[in-house]
Amino acid sequence: MTPQQIELVQSSFAKVAPIAEQAAALFYARLFELAPQVRPLFRGDMTEQGRKLMTMLATVVNGLTRLDVIVPAAQKLAQRHVAYGARPEHYPVVGTALLDTLSQGLGKDFTPEVCEAWTAAYGTLSGVMVEAHKAAEPS
Repeated sequence: MTPQQIELVQSSFAKVAPIAEQAAALFYARLFELAPQVRPLFRGDMTEQGRKLMTMLATVVNGLTRLDVIVPAAQKLAQRHVAYGARPEHYPVVGTALLDTLSQGLGKDFTPEVCEAWTAAYGTLSGVMVEAHKAAEPS
């Protein structure tokens, strides 16, 4: 990721943060629309799940300048997701749901450059997470 892409991700996320609860609801609605088969993986309170999602996103977004710190945390998260029943093929669908949510939440501020920056950020982290996920799967 370039410094400009990091800035775009961080500045656009700052616009989403005030509507975090609505953004999380949009995200999960879109995720379950795209991949209804993942709905059973979410057994708890979805409002709380949404808070966790937005907290995790804030941590990642704020840490993009420190990938050496964020990558190990993302790897541990991916390892935990194995136990929840997540699969490597879920990661691209999550990325699509994230981009769709950002597009809806940001409206005209979701420019092609912002989309490209988010795509780069998600691609970087999801790639690391998929590798960690596969390594953690039982043989």
